Amino acid sequence: MGDSAFVPRRTFIDLFAGCGGLSLGLFQAGWQGVFAIEKSSDAFATLSHNLCGSEGRFKFDWPSWLASGPQTTATLLRKHKDDLIALKGSIDLIAGGPPCQGFSTAGLRNPDDPRNRLTNEYIRIVQLVQPKFLLLENVRGFQSAFEGAAEPYSARVVRRLSTAKVPYDVHTAMVRASDFGVPQPRPRFIMVGIRRDLDWEGVTPFSEILESLRSFRSTKGLGIGMTSSRQAIGDLEIGRQTISPSIETEGFMQISYRRPGKPSNYQRLLREGLDPNFQPNSLRLANHRAETASRFKHILKHCPRGKKVPQEYRERYGMRKQCIAALHPDLPAHTVTTLPDDLLHYSEPRILTVRENARLQSFPDWFDFKGKYTTGGKERRRQCPRYTQVGNAVPPLMAEAIGASLLALAEKHD
Repeated sequence: MGDSAFVPRRTFIDLFAGCGGLSLGLFQAGWQGVFAIEKSSDAFATLSHNLCGSEGRFKFDWPSWLASGPQTTATLLRKHKDDLIALKGSIDLIAGGPPCQGFSTAGLRNPDDPRNRLTNEYIRIVQLVQPKFLLLENVRGFQSAFEGAAEPYSARVVRRLSTAKVPYDVHTAMVRASDFGVPQPRPRFIMVGIRRDLDWEGVTPFSEILESLRSFRSTKGLGIGMTSSRQAIGDLEIGRQTISPSIETEGFMQISYRRPGKPSNYQRLLREGLDPNFQPNSLRLANHRAETASRFKHILKHCPRGKKVPQEYRERYGMRKQCIAALHPDLPAHTVTTLPDDLLHYSEPRILTVRENARLQSFPDWFDFKGKYTTGGKERRRQCPRYTQVGNAVPPLMAEAIGASLLALAEKHD
């Protein structure tokens, strides 16, 4: 026998996992998932379908003591405190993106939003499991103080982790998803923690991450320029594909995928390993009323692409919606949100399909989305339809780049 030793795969837990964007990126970087916690049944159905099945590309090593289903971090703490303590020494990373609605500058920024306090549960689980590393993702507003507050919420989290019974050296930075090849700027707050007893003095993980960007994009075939909207979704234009009745929803039409003659490098990346004419799901087209389609045509004809529709235009046409923009084909998209009508196609008078939004988020075409496409009214508080799942997700390509850098950092230290 040779003298090479078996090196176990680095393990992670994903808290507030959504439909699985962060988990997917970590899997793609070489990490092994143990389990994920997500309270929405819709989002968990998507995560489970793609990352828990026996035939998928990646699969969690789900523990027998934990039910594989939607649940909250509060339930995890209440029912499985001893099981979490028993994980000490076997988990390398706890990752997560606590719900951001209370912090988002795109929303009401409510300091009393109960979801803001979910970071407390994140910290409690960290203290029980004591992983080597932490990775937390949130919106830009996470590091902006609420009106009248002395410090941003991020500073409170950093201080608690730094002074906890099991302390962490915490590093934070603002990054843009577009730097990692994702076709939208999507600025995000990223926090990396390293358990202090590991004695990694002088380690600056974000220097490592930013230095590795060029090589990461090169290995993905994306070059150094920004990925544009057309490079992401140009092969899904109605004019280049055929339209057929939706196989999922009666009364709707969908795009039937046919590979274009020259796919972009980004399209090749997201279809890697698939049959050339593989049909991704979630290509259902919206049923726009004639009046709505006419308004969208006017926007495409008279309003600048890549910018929000001007206020005077919205007032002229009685548009109550404050944030709507037509994509520019040669620029990255605006940040993908949970609302399907925030973005218009750059050349067709329609909103984007769920799959087109997923492309802008860097989800591969094999990744299926489950549940309703949209919902409204009071149901929005209970349900998490496909557009919402995609808009809430961490871009897998960004997660993979950060995960790969952390993995390399850990192995170099070892």
